Amino acid sequence: MTHASPASSPRHAACMAALAALAVAALLPAAAHAAPLRIGMTFQELNNPYFVTMQKALTDAAATIGAQVVVTDAHHDVSKQVSDVEDMLQKKIDILLVNPTDSTGIQSAITQAKKAGAVVVAVDANANGPVDSFVGSKNYDAGVMSCEYLAKAIGGSGEVAILDGIPVVPILERVRGCKAGLAKFPNVKLVDTQNGKQERATALSVTENMISAHPNLKGIFSVNDGGSMGALAAIEGSGKDIKLTSVDGAPEAIAAIQKPNSKFIETTAQFPADQVRIALGIAIARKWGATVPKAIPVDVKVVDRGNAKGFSW
Repeated sequence: MTHASPASSPRHAACMAALAALAVAALLPAAAHAAPLRIGMTFQELNNPYFVTMQKALTDAAATIGAQVVVTDAHHDVSKQVSDVEDMLQKKIDILLVNPTDSTGIQSAITQAKKAGAVVVAVDANANGPVDSFVGSKNYDAGVMSCEYLAKAIGGSGEVAILDGIPVVPILERVRGCKAGLAKFPNVKLVDTQNGKQERATALSVTENMISAHPNLKGIFSVNDGGSMGALAAIEGSGKDIKLTSVDGAPEAIAAIQKPNSKFIETTAQFPADQVRIALGIAIARKWGATVPKAIPVDVKVVDRGNAKGFSW
């Protein structure tokens, strides 16, 4: 599979446009705003390096334009996330960046935000309701790419399993993409799909059970790197030659891939910092009155032993 060069990729172009918007905002005279922009971002969770990276990128970008930032963690509780947004609206935020824990359940909060005059951009996972734009990874592509890699790595033949996760849109799309990728290999058989909840401890136990239930298992696809680290421990403990691929590009996964004879052979990397920078740039442009795209898909990248060294979010 060929990939656009970094300089010409849609991800790069979108990121440059967003950074340009931020740069212009930074150069605006102080009189252009009676008060600093107020930006709120609600995350589905912050107990994850991926979202922590996103939060830091948002904070840094906002600092360059003198904006105020409020960040909340929903802990995968949609009721809390709705309440968090309502609290932000009481603080008169201008921009709401929402990483929904439930795309449908958050709709009422998004409707309230729009009625209050806030610009709303969904990040990483789309949300139902009147969002101005959505910025997120090509999760379907990530699933296809990772599972094609896995199928080829096991010689195009054998039993594989999927280590699933929380049923939010990005995860569902990765699984759908994985199944499409595996379908290109008629001699590869998907024998099991189990929910590891994207957590190391749960994934470890679930993977041990899958290995026990399927003694001929040759490969596992994990929907995220957090779960993959638990899966890797189970694979190593089994002593079996089971290949592992995943999605995210997290530092711990990148390090594991580089270890000699690692069973963790690939992760399809996302770019969380780029996503939130693009989202903020788009939101600012919309705040100024510009017409913005309804969706901006962000490229993903295969990272394996050959290119893992030096890779980072």
